[in-house]
Amino acid sequence: MLSFRDAVRQMWRDVRSQKLRTFLTVFGIIWGTVSVSLLLAFGKGMQQQMVINAAGIGDGICIAWPGLTSIPFEGLGKGRKIRVNEDDVDAIRRQAPGLKAISSEYSDTMKMNYAAKTVAVDISGVAPEFGGMRNINPRAGSRFINPTDMDEQRRVLFIGWKLAEQVFGKTDPVGKTVMLKGSPFLIVGVLEEKIQQSSYSGRDNGKGFIPGTTFRALTGEKWVENLIYQPAVMKESKAVTAGVRGVLAGRQRFDPDDKEAFSVWDTTEEFAFLDTFFLSFRLFLGIIGSFTLIVGGIGVSNIMNVVVEERTKEIGIKMALGAKTPWILRQFLMETLLITSLGGLIGFGISMTVCAVFPKFGVTQYVGDPDVSLGVALLTAAVLGLTGLVAGYFPARDASRLDPVVAMKL
Repeated sequence: MLSFRDAVRQMWRDVRSQKLRTFLTVFGIIWGTVSVSLLLAFGKGMQQQMVINAAGIGDGICIAWPGLTSIPFEGLGKGRKIRVNEDDVDAIRRQAPGLKAISSEYSDTMKMNYAAKTVAVDISGVAPEFGGMRNINPRAGSRFINPTDMDEQRRVLFIGWKLAEQVFGKTDPVGKTVMLKGSPFLIVGVLEEKIQQSSYSGRDNGKGFIPGTTFRALTGEKWVENLIYQPAVMKESKAVTAGVRGVLAGRQRFDPDDKEAFSVWDTTEEFAFLDTFFLSFRLFLGIIGSFTLIVGGIGVSNIMNVVVEERTKEIGIKMALGAKTPWILRQFLMETLLITSLGGLIGFGISMTVCAVFPKFGVTQYVGDPDVSLGVALLTAAVLGLTGLVAGYFPARDASRLDPVVAMKL
């Protein structure tokens, strides 16, 4: 029975006799392994970063705006303005199935004064649930609006990090009091820096947020500008939107199928698109990398053919002494797999090094960080093993079929 030590010893002898050819062969396997693993790793890293970027506006949320009716309903003509108040929002919260959270949002531009500085700030009046839905996370030592702020109509303010730098510089604004539309507001929180590539009313980093009850008391506003809600299960967002629209349609008397009366931007569709797109993209990258690895496999097959030719007499002697066909076949297959494994291990080590160093270049926001996950490693190993097996089989088969008498004369 051929031992692993014998296979390694024989492979080392072949390597020494064909140094350049073996180097080029192993290099082909290294290059192919690096291609497969890095293409898949960069594809996954880019997908993860795109999801993070898309989630800057919120994690699987829906943004809805009351509009004008476009379909006559129960004797009422089209073009009627839909006005939503807090009673409607409470009704949706109670009755709409599959709803995880909902918040009304009021918006206005207000002057904010601090010391000698005066800036115009987009202010939103929201509920405490708004922060979690919109991925508005406070810095350490600060907080977002809470239920007590809402119940007591507290004059508290949460600001974006860019606004904080503009007004306060490097000073921590938490605990400072500013004048907002002529009224004093206590800053209770600052937005932790985040990537936000899309928005519907401006980036969060330059905005301010106050309790919705305080906003209504300060401005006298009664009608909700827009709603933010989040399905409990992201895949059921369409059904949840139908339920929300149905509750509101019953209270406001418009056709539930009237998309103009209550328009919705469903951000979950963007996440679904990203999943489908990157599945195809990573599959494409994997195929391209696999082709590169196959080219390396052809090199392995070529060198094993040369090895068989050089060792024809040796094979004949072994067969004359009793070595069976399966023994010869296993010998060359094992040598092929050893060469392939050596190239694969070196290639995978190079890929891991690249993945470890790449984040230091500071381009994570744009292309993400490559991620050599367990799935990527297993897929690379499977492609590598299959390549080595196929590359070594045919030379090994030819060696095992040699006629001992003819082989010893060559």
